[in-house]
Amino acid sequence: MSARRPDAAPIRIMLVDDSAVIRGLINRMITPEPDMEVVASVADGQRAIDQLTKDPSIDVIVLDIEMPVMDGLTALPELIRLKKDVKVVMASTLTLENAEISMKAMELGAIDYVPKPTSTREIGGASDFKQDLLGKVRAVCGRTDVPGPEQSSTSSISAAPKRKLYRDSSVDLRSATGTHRKPQVIAIGSSTGGPQALMEVLKNIPLSHRQPIVITQHMPPTFTTILAKHIKESSGRPCSEGRDGEPMAPGHIYLAPGDFHMTIEARGATNVIRLNQDPPENFCRPAVDPMFRSLAKIFGNRVLSVILTGMGSDGCKGANDIVSAGGTVIAQDEESSVVWGMPGAVATAGLCSAVVPLKQVANYINDFISKGMP
Repeated sequence: MSARRPDAAPIRIMLVDDSAVIRGLINRMITPEPDMEVVASVADGQRAIDQLTKDPSIDVIVLDIEMPVMDGLTALPELIRLKKDVKVVMASTLTLENAEISMKAMELGAIDYVPKPTSTREIGGASDFKQDLLGKVRAVCGRTDVPGPEQSSTSSISAAPKRKLYRDSSVDLRSATGTHRKPQVIAIGSSTGGPQALMEVLKNIPLSHRQPIVITQHMPPTFTTILAKHIKESSGRPCSEGRDGEPMAPGHIYLAPGDFHMTIEARGATNVIRLNQDPPENFCRPAVDPMFRSLAKIFGNRVLSVILTGMGSDGCKGANDIVSAGGTVIAQDEESSVVWGMPGAVATAGLCSAVVPLKQVANYINDFISKGMP
């Protein structure tokens, strides 16, 4: 990860949207924030390129998709070429087409996305949009000292010392309880930067490993539909959003659908997917904690869980349940994480058997499965 700006320096933001009204509304959201400032506001991708050429000190670009002259997807690669470490957050309304384009943008280097309300009136009064935008801007710039919408007020991750907990997959693989049973399920939690991380991990798990994989990625509806499609194409495994009452099948990937917590329930000899709209946990729905809790109850020491990049601390309480039941938790390391909030929380809580770079997560999973006791 690139060097971070000193906390005293405001985050420098460029807004790119063809609507002057929307840019003005977002500007008004940001202006009262002492740790960020809008330094440029332009109407299309070409003007964004021109502005970044003149002012390479810009930290974050909030980039619309549909614009005249040059759209956001066309401008994105050139913006990243001009400044490799610029953080691009896509802003788009929740349509199937825009979700597909946003996913493509993240594959091209955008860090995250913010679902944009469909009208200027909704943006002006949308506290959720404001919290989401400000939280993600801070998170991608490493400003974990200011809580965002996914950070619990009780989380101490920003104050905790950051320890180097790297351990490569060549060492003996042991869980926190000293057991190492072959897992019956693989569980993954992720948030900011998660789609790219998930693709990297899942494409490198051989199809010969038949454990079902359950994933909670913080995403709204529509986006999870598109993510499931991209995971299926990337990994070569069947992947779909979980459906309530659906039996878990070997080798299948189940993704928590947007706005629903996904848990697993034992029904006789069969394990089934359960969906609910219980209150958000850690400001999130879907959340990782309820999924992890349910897996700990059913699978005990046969759970291998992974926490990938993401803001906040979701997954930490559930990871504690998994470890208490004899299961295993690993986390992505700080250097390869877009945001080391979620993996940092489980790492500093002492719950991890290993903290490894993203490109070694799949190797760890594969070794753990191969070397596990029946």
